[in-house]
Amino acid sequence: MGGARIGVVINPTAGHGRGQARGQHLLEAFAGRGHTVVDLSAGDVAGAVQHARQAVVDGLDALVVVGGDGMAHLGANIVGGTDLPLGIVAAGSGNDIARAMGLPRHDVAASVRTIEAGLDSGGRVVDAVRVGPPDYSSHEWFLGVLSCGLDAAVNERANGLVWPRGPGRYVRALATEVRRFRPYGYRITIDGEVWESPGTLVAVANVRSFGGGLNIAPDARMDDGLLDVVIAGPLSRTGVVGLFPRLYPGTHVRHPACSVVRARSVLLEPSHVGPTPPVAFADGERLGPLPLLAEVAPGAVRLLA
Repeated sequence: MGGARIGVVINPTAGHGRGQARGQHLLEAFAGRGHTVVDLSAGDVAGAVQHARQAVVDGLDALVVVGGDGMAHLGANIVGGTDLPLGIVAAGSGNDIARAMGLPRHDVAASVRTIEAGLDSGGRVVDAVRVGPPDYSSHEWFLGVLSCGLDAAVNERANGLVWPRGPGRYVRALATEVRRFRPYGYRITIDGEVWESPGTLVAVANVRSFGGGLNIAPDARMDDGLLDVVIAGPLSRTGVVGLFPRLYPGTHVRHPACSVVRARSVLLEPSHVGPTPPVAFADGERLGPLPLLAEVAPGAVRLLA
């Protein structure tokens, strides 16, 4: 097809710097195929969001983001709850949301074909998750996984490290956090049922994986109207070291300390039964401290998939 007006936001640092090259390739490919392309990229996230919101007001047929899960998160927060379709050109290090939808990764030509097919067909509606403090009307959207356990603490620490580059930062951050680990105190209300206990991992999942292939919720789907809530109860430091490798194949869900509950609404609160849980992350992006209320919104995003 031709003639669509497409807004594009590029993360130039995605994929260890490959995002800029893939984004430029995409802009050229769209223009060469007869689309009107509006480059909405900016020097920072706030600027990109401002550009994208203004472009939506001015009129777009689709918003396309180039990067990893953080860019998919940005896109969801522009189009969530609207009819504007979202295209994802996966060029990041993790790409778990693209993986969940079977989208091409690190392949601009295939991504262009997928986006154009989605424009022709109307795309595919998927669930998104509204999340925010329970006593406030303001919220944001996420598409993938919210975490507020030890993995979130590792994410926060890794973000503050400048060495080593790549996955080694997370190994170093994990080693540091395990040494100081004590199970956190949680009060979690899942569709009205309360679970209060010390815990190690708590994740609210709309997709199977996060962190570039850690299968935190092996049975999660983006179009079933439900969240998979994964909880690992209190573990010793030795138990934590044994649990984390099982996240890759997803076999942690068979660990006696782990449970998975399906729900539409999850209220996450700190509890006096243990230390305060870490700041929460969703789609790899920092959300903020608990309490947080996460509610699934079936069909809230139309993906060009």
